[in-house]
Amino acid sequence: MKYWLLKSEPNVWSIDNQKKVGLKGATWDGVRNYQAANNLKKMSKGDLCFFYHSNIGKEIVGIVEVIKAAFIDPTDNKKKFVAIKVKFKKALKKPVSLKNIKKDRNLSGLPLIKQSRLSVMPIDTKSWKIILKMSNIN
Repeated sequence: MKYWLLKSEPNVWSIDNQKKVGLKGATWDGVRNYQAANNLKKMSKGDLCFFYHSNIGKEIVGIVEVIKAAFIDPTDNKKKFVAIKVKFKKALKKPVSLKNIKKDRNLSGLPLIKQSRLSVMPIDTKSWKIILKMSNIN
């Protein structure tokens, strides 16, 4: 299993929207950055992703699971980009803010800090565990 971070603007698609669609999950589409799209292609069914509210909030608010690996993005007329399908797993007891992530020197290498515009990024296992601890989830 691999770990990832997916960014979404909460006024467009929030963790609450994700939760409401239930077990059938939702298509994560509209990614048009090549590096982010390549990350989507590396995802496998069963991988876990932090759900990050960007722009408004700037915090990790939940966890989703990949339920369908990369397929052609139905919103891409040129059929160059891919989408995945994810389902809600859980909301974090305590959201983890970007501000707090930046304060932890063990997380200084995260793409969230180094490539802040990237919307889909890998998270190493050690960082995943640190962030879970910060959110009070075991």
